[in-house]
Amino acid sequence: MERVFVGITGGSGHAYARALIGALLDAGCAVDVAVTGAGSLVLAHEEGVATDDDGRIADAELERWLGGRDLTHLSSFGRSEVGAAPASGSALGRAAIICPASMGTLARVAAGLSSNLVERVADVAIKEGKTLVLVPRETPLSQIHLTNMLRLARLGAVILPAAPGFYHLPKSIDDLVDQVVGKVLRRIGIEPADKLRWKGLEDEPPVEDGVE
Repeated sequence: MERVFVGITGGSGHAYARALIGALLDAGCAVDVAVTGAGSLVLAHEEGVATDDDGRIADAELERWLGGRDLTHLSSFGRSEVGAAPASGSALGRAAIICPASMGTLARVAAGLSSNLVERVADVAIKEGKTLVLVPRETPLSQIHLTNMLRLARLGAVILPAAPGFYHLPKSIDDLVDQVVGKVLRRIGIEPADKLRWKGLEDEPPVEDGVE
């Protein structure tokens, strides 16, 4: 069973984290989750999910947040647990994803700083040549932000902004969220569920005579 680490930071857009974790579990992955200090505040504000003082999410909260999914293969770690298994190069699984990725966390990862488990796992992913995907949701972007993203991209990280398209004719916010999640899954080599796949343009209606 493939393991994937998901780090949740203080960037807005925690609906992306919810959908991503759910999609990974649905794809048969084991998922390790850690939440930064600012991430705990935003998670409570945007999603109504409480964490303990170290950022762990209780099973009951996870089950409610993730729609009653089986949590057998999901582990929630405290942000201070820098000695946890995902922080080791010998134990890190298929990929590490930071979603959403705040500009502060992105900057610290770009500088090689590891002040918590999320940053440590990202650092390990880079040094071990594992797939690291950062999903920033910030606008506008300053030169500092762009420079940090370029630095990480040159180190092999994938910068995948939470910038959904509209070509799939979304009918809801969940449709927009799922479109980004599908892109994240593909970048770590997991084929997304059918609802996350692009089906192509529907057949065009016939053109009337003399009308283009």
